[in-house]
Amino acid sequence: MPKIDPNKPLPTIHQSEIVARSGLFKVERLDLEFSNGEQRQYERMKGTGRGAVMIVPFIEGDTFLLVREYAAGTHSYQLGFPKGLIDPGETALDAANRELMEEAGYGANNLQQMHSVSMAPAFFNAQMEIIIASDLYEKKLPGDEPEPMEVIPWSMRNMDALLAREDFSEARSIAALFFAERWLRGQ
Repeated sequence: MPKIDPNKPLPTIHQSEIVARSGLFKVERLDLEFSNGEQRQYERMKGTGRGAVMIVPFIEGDTFLLVREYAAGTHSYQLGFPKGLIDPGETALDAANRELMEEAGYGANNLQQMHSVSMAPAFFNAQMEIIIASDLYEKKLPGDEPEPMEVIPWSMRNMDALLAREDFSEARSIAALFFAERWLRGQ
């Protein structure tokens, strides 16, 4: 196993400045100095700091639910797992159950936090909690989606077919699928 120095000091931030804003994020410029004296400017998207959740809901046995929704970044419809931001005052598990009700029309009696993942940590400081939901019951809450999402049951036995689909490409959903497979094997 490679040796990793857990005590390596982080670069010193001498200055930070918001250099751009949009409705979704801020771009922050950092003036950094590394432990060897090198100085650099980095830019990063600054998230809300609230975090987000992605839920793998098991409807029965090895069958989970996917949602199909519009993805503006690729101007396409994509398959993935229900997901969303953690609202102020919510825990990750509370947010997961709410998002599941809003996007898939189900609540969960059992929620288990699996792993925290990041998206492009060199450029973005947001974290997403992957959560397994089981013992589902029907319950729909109104959400903020512009159109109803399609809810698609999928069996873990057909995991390879899902991974081969062009419309199942989000890295966080793929990571969640592998964590869910590991969780299911442990049941």
